[in-house]
Amino acid sequence: MHRRTGSVRSALFLALAAAAAGCGAGPSGAEHAMDRIAESYVKLVLAVGRHDPNYVDAYYGPPEWKAEAEAMERPLDAIGAEAARLIDKLEAIDVARAEELVALRHRYLARQLEALAARVEMLQGASPRFDRESAALYDAVAPTIPESRFREVLDRLDSLLPGDGPLIDRLERFRADFVIPRERLDTVFSAAIAEARRRTLEHIELPEGESFVVEFVTDKPWSGYNWYQGGGRSVIQVNTDLPITIDRAIDLAAHEGYPGHHVYNALLEKHLVDGRGWVEFSVYPLFSPQSLIAEGSANYGIDVAFPGEERLAFERDILFPLAGLDPSRVEEYYRVFTLVAELSYAGNEAARRYLNGEIDAEQAAEWLTTYALMAPERARQRVRFFDTYRSYVINYNLGRDLVARHVESRGGTADRPERRWAEFTALLSSPRLPSGLAGGTASAADAGKAR
Repeated sequence: MHRRTGSVRSALFLALAAAAAGCGAGPSGAEHAMDRIAESYVKLVLAVGRHDPNYVDAYYGPPEWKAEAEAMERPLDAIGAEAARLIDKLEAIDVARAEELVALRHRYLARQLEALAARVEMLQGASPRFDRESAALYDAVAPTIPESRFREVLDRLDSLLPGDGPLIDRLERFRADFVIPRERLDTVFSAAIAEARRRTLEHIELPEGESFVVEFVTDKPWSGYNWYQGGGRSVIQVNTDLPITIDRAIDLAAHEGYPGHHVYNALLEKHLVDGRGWVEFSVYPLFSPQSLIAEGSANYGIDVAFPGEERLAFERDILFPLAGLDPSRVEEYYRVFTLVAELSYAGNEAARRYLNGEIDAEQAAEWLTTYALMAPERARQRVRFFDTYRSYVINYNLGRDLVARHVESRGGTADRPERRWAEFTALLSSPRLPSGLAGGTASAADAGKAR
């Protein structure tokens, strides 16, 4: 995941916004109208943040806007009414002749406002079913996967894992051989981050001076988090409550850093905030369609930066030795965990049943242990994640699949790495929505039909 706060160059920011708003006629007239709505949208997001401490994931716009929001708590009814008014104003703006990016901006603002209104309703007590909630907040509905699909994967793992006893116990014994010793975490993560950054910079021009720091933390419901600060800077936190296996070094380095959340936020700031003065991208509401793009691109970015055999070679030659692990076992490790990754959607099924009230917390943890092969302690941590972030879980796996489909449908296939990087970078630098990716997905209009 990723997250929050910061301030920037207020005078420069407002000057850019004014420059963008003052351009001529035609399509720029639509931009001018959207600029005013965008400022109101940002202030609404900050207002919701006064009611929901998890809502504002990042903010680096004018500090006086944040101070204004903190000084006055707007009632939820008033916030919802203002969101509806802004949506109506957007519908009156004609973008038929606008450039593609402006049209994308128009739809982005509308859907983000619709998601804000849905979140306000939840804060007022609404408790939609899982799929309806995800459609309203994230512009997407995850497929329902039958238990039989997971059992097929479990059967293949059963024949692959050595030893006797329950499958989860055998997996945990196997996993224990690949845990990074705590005293080596910083060394291993530093090497993974350096390589992820090197590979990213070969293809993406990042803002000058961009950087992040890594902190190791405990007592969190997530494994890693990027707190974007603005100005190309992030704080990345890694949760050490549970043992961290060797694959997580690259996963977290790429997902939270390069070319994941850190790069996504830096590019939006560079191209849309600083480049075009679009103030709406100076704030990031966590419970919104933007999160599916953010999490999906961060997960897909792992494969973009470390495709196939290149990942295995780097881990075998660099990370395994740094962690004090046996590098001759890297292929054995990935034979097992490539299959484990196929159980990813089991987490969605556990969350769907739990949040729909069909199972309780203990049963959700048991489901995760049985079908996602999470150790009991890790499964309980995941249920705490459901309690806090609810249907947000779909953004990781469904998001990754939708981003992959979009990039690859535009020619960015694994055998064309330069094109893949180009399409991936274009996605990170634009205001696309989940329902606008190749193949599409459920939109707010489908929310009422979702079960």
